[in-house]
Order: sequence, then C-alpha cells, then structure tokens
Amino acid sequence: MKGRFRFTSLNPFSMNHCTSGFIAWLFGVTGPFLIILQSAAQGQLQPEATSSWVFAVYATGGALTIMLSVLYKQPIAVAFSIPGAVLVGTSLSNHPFNVVIGAYVLTGLLILLLGMVGLVEKLMKSIPLPIMMGMVSGVLLPFGSNVVTSLKDAPLLNGLTLLTFLVLSYFTRWAKRIPPILGAIAVSAVWLIFFGGSPAGEIVFRIAKPHVYSPAFDWSTVGELVIPLAMTVIAVQNAQGIGVLRGDGYEPPVNAMTRWSGIGSLANALMGAHSACIAGPMTAILTDEKNGPKEHRYLGSIVMGALWVLFGLLAPMAVLLTDSIPASLIKLLGGLAMIGVLVNSLQMSFSAGHKLGALFAFMITLSDITLFRIGAPFWGLAGGIVFSFILEKQDWRKINIKAVVTK
Repeated sequence: MKGRFRFTSLNPFSMNHCTSGFIAWLFGVTGPFLIILQSAAQGQLQPEATSSWVFAVYATGGALTIMLSVLYKQPIAVAFSIPGAVLVGTSLSNHPFNVVIGAYVLTGLLILLLGMVGLVEKLMKSIPLPIMMGMVSGVLLPFGSNVVTSLKDAPLLNGLTLLTFLVLSYFTRWAKRIPPILGAIAVSAVWLIFFGGSPAGEIVFRIAKPHVYSPAFDWSTVGELVIPLAMTVIAVQNAQGIGVLRGDGYEPPVNAMTRWSGIGSLANALMGAHSACIAGPMTAILTDEKNGPKEHRYLGSIVMGALWVLFGLLAPMAVLLTDSIPASLIKLLGGLAMIGVLVNSLQMSFSAGHKLGALFAFMITLSDITLFRIGAPFWGLAGGIVFSFILEKQDWRKINIKAVVTK
C-alpha cells in the first residue's frame, strides 16, 4: 500500500502550459478588451455598466474554459464574440441599453436551442476538413504576418523580442529548458520596465462590481441584433475553434460547445454583456504542438481560464496595465505563438482533396469582407463549399462513396 496515493495527475503540467496559457490570455485581454471599451464609449454607457460588461465576458469565459477543458480534456478556450462587440457598439448608440440586453437574452436562448437539437454538430461534420482549415488559415494568416509588420512599429523592442525567440529556438538545449516564446516575453517585459514608462505607481486596487439588469424587448432591436449575433458565435467564432481542434486531431464536442456558448451568453446578458463563444485564435495558441503531448495541452487552457477570471475581477485596474503594453508587441507575441498552428492549418488545407474549395475559403476569409453584418470567416466557409461543390465534383463523390462503404 505504500506509495499508493501519489498526485500523478499534476506530473504532465509544464512551463509550456503556463506559457501558452499566458500568451492566450495576453492576446485576449488587449485588443479584444479595447474593442469592448470602444463599443461602450460609442453607446455612452456609464462606468459601472462598462465594468459589469468586462467582468461578465472574462469571468464567465474563464469559468467555462476551465470547466470544458477539464471535462473533455481538450484545450477549449471560451471568450466573447469580437465582431459581436463591434456590432453591439452601433446598436447601443441607437437603442436603449435594456432593449439591447433583451436581444442578448434571445440570442443566448437561440444558441442554446441549436445546441440542444444537435443541428450544429451535423452541419460541422458535413463540411470537408480542408475547406474548414482553409477558413482557419485565412483567419490566422494576418496574425502570422504581424510578426513582420510589428517590426516597423517598434524596431528596437520588437526586434530584440524576435531575436530572443530565434536564438532560443536555434539552440535546442536551451529551448527544452526555456520555451522560446517565454524568453521573448521576459526580454520584452524587462525592456518595458526600464524603458516603457510603466504606470505601476498610478494603479489603485479596485474589484469589479457586476450588476444584474432587467431586459426589455423591442422588435426592431431584436431584428437588428439576434440573428447577426448568433451567426457570429456559431458560424464565425465557434467554427474557427472547432476547425482548429479538428485540425489538431481532437474530436471537439460541438453540441456541448454550442450549448455552453448559449448558457454563457445568457449569464453574460444578465450582467449587461454580449454573447459568449469559442475563441479560435486563442484555441490555436493552446493547441500548438510545442505545448507537449496532445492529451495534456488542455492544461494550458486551465491557466488561461484562471487568468481570465482574475482579469475580470480586476477589470478597473486592468485598463492601466493594458495601456502600458504596445499593441505591436502583442501582435508580435501572438504571431510567434501561432506560427506552428498556421503551418499545420495551411498544410491540411492543401494536402488532400477539396483544394480549390480550401483556396476559395482561404481567399474569401482573408478578404475581410462583411455582408449583412456577418464577418468574412462565415462567407469564406460558405463560399469554399459552394466553389468546391461546383468545381470539385469528384471529391464530393469520394465522400459519398466513403459514407456508403462505412454504412
């Protein structure tokens, strides 16, 4: 019996998981956070309403990230719809806050219903993987190109950060002990402390105070928001996360992810916040093969989720810290963290059938086109399927033959 009780479940946890969780967190609490602040300002929300909005999306997203990742042993990052935040900013400037919250509630109910009936999973399974990965590649490529463009914005800081990453990557012995991206973060942090004018002395400790709001309903607001918000969650944001997980060999629980996106959206709505969803780019950071064996990569999402909740609690203080980090540095670090995932997604897009469909999905997504207030990833996915169905009949016949043989 001696030695029977050992905490072996903690053994797989490594510095790589901490690093990937931190990078995913950092990515989500900078640019996306500022979009919320911009939308809140556009709608002229009171500070307490803005604070409640920020608390809701980060605390709810962090809690769901931890729960789903532990339950399914997959790196499932739950966040909020970034295009949805942009859409909401326009609506808040034209509609009262309580009727916008009513639209949030109906959006959450619609997403939950679609997850319960199982339509989303059937739809996702019917989409060929190369086309889905073409869409994912189109989403991730701009983040990869940020590695280059960030150098012109802050040559010294970003150049030194990139050089650190390359040196640590070249010397494999060092890379095994210090993840290159972690070394890059450390060097950039030291630079910012000494040369960046950190506002640490100006920060006052404050905890966010969420409010519970009563929704009201107006048909014009419902018509303007509900369907577009639901589409950004299911067909834009969640589709990215599902594609990334499928591309890395996971079997994502599509129905559960949809249901919990709906439940998270309802929780957010009561606190004056918009829809919850699966975060594609952050999931991509967490699934990188450099984060260790596939079955242990979910540990990085637990780190991200915990930091997510903490950020929500400290949202009033976080504004000052976020402002102290150059946007170009965030873009550089995010791009470096996604290099491996981008390579894999491009390879999966064009190494099998449906290559033309994958190409059109990639190009349309990359165009950043918006129609009917629905973003480019949805149109990339839809366009890729249409072009592939017309131009690649033989690949669709193979799918049908395979389905018949399987039965």
